[in-house]
Amino acid sequence: MAERVFNFYPGPATLPLPVLEAAREELLSFQSTGMSVMEISHRSKQYENLQNETEARLKRLLNMGDNYKVLFLQGGASTQFAMIPMNFLSPEKTADYLVTGSFAKKAYQEVKSFGRAHLAVDTSSENYCRIPRPEEIKFSADPIYVHLTSNNTIYGTQWQTFPDCGGTPLIADMSSDLLSRSFDPEPFGLIYAGAQKNLGPAGVTIVIIREDLLAKANPDLPTMYRYETFAKNNSLYNTPPTFSIYMVSLVLKWLEDLGGVKQIEQMNKEKAALIYEAIDQSDGFYRGHAEKNSRSLMNVTFRLPSEELENKFVQEATAEGLIGLKGHRSVGGLRASIYNAMSYEGCKTLADFMKDFVAKNG
Repeated sequence: MAERVFNFYPGPATLPLPVLEAAREELLSFQSTGMSVMEISHRSKQYENLQNETEARLKRLLNMGDNYKVLFLQGGASTQFAMIPMNFLSPEKTADYLVTGSFAKKAYQEVKSFGRAHLAVDTSSENYCRIPRPEEIKFSADPIYVHLTSNNTIYGTQWQTFPDCGGTPLIADMSSDLLSRSFDPEPFGLIYAGAQKNLGPAGVTIVIIREDLLAKANPDLPTMYRYETFAKNNSLYNTPPTFSIYMVSLVLKWLEDLGGVKQIEQMNKEKAALIYEAIDQSDGFYRGHAEKNSRSLMNVTFRLPSEELENKFVQEATAEGLIGLKGHRSVGGLRASIYNAMSYEGCKTLADFMKDFVAKNG
């Protein structure tokens, strides 16, 4: 087997090595069935137990009660941009959107087909370099829900504390930071996440929905666009993405074995500090895109003095086994995605490379 690299791609992203090894061990025979998990029926007892266990693990890790249901859907977070207003918005009602990055903007743009969308805050004029202050958010009079994106992968910003919505259900796209840090789930009526950044492989979208909000969903939608369809059928109305869900289950077990969310949060802070320190101590050679009080623990974005040096950095880093560091075209520069599965060793290797690169090119 070729030596594994340090994978800093933003998604699909690196997975924990123990998870990959566990999947390899039972790839040909899941739980002694003589069949791969990709082959067994989603109606079988073995698979149903797996999916139920995955839901239970996720709720345990998030400290969520029985008033939340976990749905395993498809179509990525992008499908949720439309599915949420389809289920909860109507022409006479308003939903508030907090736009702090590209994906938050895409979610906002989908709403207009279903009802009124109120732009409560928008940081695009500053190229999404920060999270807004509480006093900047201007909620509408009576929003049906408030939507935000908790971590902005492209720009490297992250909500440090969530806004007080006064009892209005908060809906969050947590595709890139769910289970990376602890938070109070109570204000959230719905949380959704594409798995491919921090939870598992591409193919499954996790939706966590509070039952009081589920009860308000529009019952007059096509079957496959109703959250109620999946809630009533334990996400087994149609064939779910079984292998992706299986991999999520292994990731959740790995996280529990590590000590849970509080433990991984501390690890993530230590990992991110290595890279941010390399930026801050470079005498301006590296320039972080995000303001310091908005910095993400998951995606570190930064620029170099010139595009020529940025290209050289990527080329030399790749040769050292540091893969996927080129920034998104919206920001340019470099981006290190350091999700839960990225090791401390990987972050230290990158930080050391950054310091050496400054010494040679600064």
